[in-house]
Parts: sequence; C-alpha cells; structure tokens
Amino acid sequence: MPRSVNAVASRARRKKVLKETKGSFGRRKNVWTVAKNSYEKGLGYAYRDRKVKKRSFRALWIQRINAGVRQYDMSYSEFMGKLSKKGIELNRKVLADLAMNNPEAFEAVVNAVK
Repeated sequence: MPRSVNAVASRARRKKVLKETKGSFGRRKNVWTVAKNSYEKGLGYAYRDRKVKKRSFRALWIQRINAGVRQYDMSYSEFMGKLSKKGIELNRKVLADLAMNNPEAFEAVVNAVK
C-alpha cells in the first residue's frame, strides 16, 4: 500500500510561513528552509523583546522623571522616597507624562512632596 502523505496540510503550513516572511530580503522570503529559520528566529526575538520593551520604557520614564525633578533641586531617588512616604500613589508612567506634557501639574506634585 502506498504511503499516505497529507500534501494539503504541508503546503498550507509552508504557505503560512512564507506569508509571514514576506518583505524579508533575499532568500528569506521565498526559500522554505531559510524562511522557516528566519521566521522561528523572529518569533524568538518577539518573545524576548516583549519583556525588554517593559524594561526600556521603565528606564525612559525614570530618566524623564529625574530630568523633571532636577529643576526643583531634588534627585530622582529622593523624590520617589518622599513620594511613597507621603502616600502619593502615582506610577512612573504617569509621573513621566506629567513631567513632559504638564509641567504645572508636575510642579504641584513636587511641591506636595517637599
């Protein structure tokens, strides 16, 4: 009896990967083995960088808060310490946004902490 091969499913799986790698350069977009490797590598990077994105945004927010607080002769760590002592529960994302886009409100927060 001949071997049964599900060619329809195999073709569909390959087409799915080739569709995902569309737009890549060179053989990555049209050669199955190369495309599959680049696709899997990309999924790994995507997984890793979803975590890295959180880190880099937190670092950006800290830099923005620090820059905003330095205008009022205070350091970032000093500001965050006093903020928690006063019981003001604003997260870094909100504080960074205030420091950049609403300096009056940020100044009010700094004065409340002092």
